[in-house]
Amino acid sequence: MVIKEGPWEEGCDADNMWMKMATCIHKVASEEFGVSRGSRSEVRDTWWWNTNVEKDIKEKKECFIRLYLDRSADNMEKYKMANKAAKRAVSEARGQAYEDLYQLLGTKEGEKDIYRMAKIRERKTGNVDQVKYIKDGADQLLVKDKEIKHGWREYFDGLFNGETESSTIELGQLF
Repeated sequence: MVIKEGPWEEGCDADNMWMKMATCIHKVASEEFGVSRGSRSEVRDTWWWNTNVEKDIKEKKECFIRLYLDRSADNMEKYKMANKAAKRAVSEARGQAYEDLYQLLGTKEGEKDIYRMAKIRERKTGNVDQVKYIKDGADQLLVKDKEIKHGWREYFDGLFNGETESSTIELGQLF
């Protein structure tokens, strides 16, 4: 779709051509894949919530809505009380849940869980922007940096020069 959408002029200024290409690619990508606002910056940890916490949080939210609609002193006082109750319930529930978890992990059966949690944490914090290995066209595993770069070069060379007849892009020495 990008090739159909954008006629690339080879005689114009490089900055101008880059802007046209970037605008075209952005337009096609947003039409094809849509636009996302992204995820929340922080993922909330709620595995330890219980019914008491849920009830107090719900009450706090209801008080906040009433306070937002009517900023009276009575609503302000009710919201402050609900907020304190919610914080207290969260603190107690979290403390109890972690205490139970530590008791479980202290046992022989909980030892397996420690390693399982460590593996999960390692997977979550893994660095995704480093390519350690790829497979080439013949499904051979490439692990050396030079081989990986050569594999990417072959892939993009075939992508830009082999599959589409209308493309006139020639890849030079990228790596």
